[in-house]
Amino acid sequence: MRKLFVLMAALIGTLAIAVAPGGAITGDWVEDNEHPFVGLVVFYDEDGEFLWRCTGSLLTPTVFLTAGHCADTVSGAVTARVYFQQDAGVNYDPVTQVDPVSGYPEYCADGTLGETCATSDELYNIGFTGSLTLPNTHDVGLVILDQPIELSEYGVLAEAGSLDQLATQRGLQDLTFTVSGYGLTYRQNVNNKKPNESYRERLMALSHLVNLNSAFNAGFNLQTVGNGQGEGGTCSGDSGGPVFYGGYESNIIVAVTSFGLNALCRGTDFAYRTDTETVIEWIREVVGEEEFAKIQFTTI
Repeated sequence: MRKLFVLMAALIGTLAIAVAPGGAITGDWVEDNEHPFVGLVVFYDEDGEFLWRCTGSLLTPTVFLTAGHCADTVSGAVTARVYFQQDAGVNYDPVTQVDPVSGYPEYCADGTLGETCATSDELYNIGFTGSLTLPNTHDVGLVILDQPIELSEYGVLAEAGSLDQLATQRGLQDLTFTVSGYGLTYRQNVNNKKPNESYRERLMALSHLVNLNSAFNAGFNLQTVGNGQGEGGTCSGDSGGPVFYGGYESNIIVAVTSFGLNALCRGTDFAYRTDTETVIEWIREVVGEEEFAKIQFTTI
């Protein structure tokens, strides 16, 4: 969580508005049993101490896509561990600070390593800069797993420029998106004194397109909204999680959750686009041609 507060302070200080990093699924959400490749990723410093947690998507058995501010090696991230159970942290014990079933956030429980849990000491980001270079925050990261996770399906990336058509043909296109993540479900409100609440399980919610071309977007970010009435948004801990084009059954990733404009997670969310030539070519450079060939791409 420290990472989230540091990032929030930096963004607020620069923009003088209430900007907060993306966290957990809020609003009208449902359990996400549709996307087994979406995982809860925990980052550690050089001493193996917990730093922060995020969400991400497995594109191949070893290539895990997340946000750049999650895989931020400059801020101290050295290693990571990824849990793919839908209820990865549900049994978290605040006394022991461990979920004994999954091992979150300290270890992979017996029988889960290489099955539903993996470690990593290869972290990359595309040069995360945060609000210093808004709208282009370079907020994409990769975690290369030490143990391959074999699944029946993986996340599919939208081809370069896929979202561009939505800016000009909005009346002819589906404007529905699905967000998925393991973050906070209720953000503390200083007025009602209710504490933060996280189920630490994979949840998803529908949202809809607001803008692609505002000052906060400009071809780099996707702005969506979902604040109830059948929709939901993101909050702390959902950072890096996928934004799928379409409804709950879609596996087409067009962006990763990046930041929001409301510290209470009221459903106005921004995600860094992955359907750009720059991001796609960067992924190719990091993983190499052989692994890149395993990643699936599609049109929307």
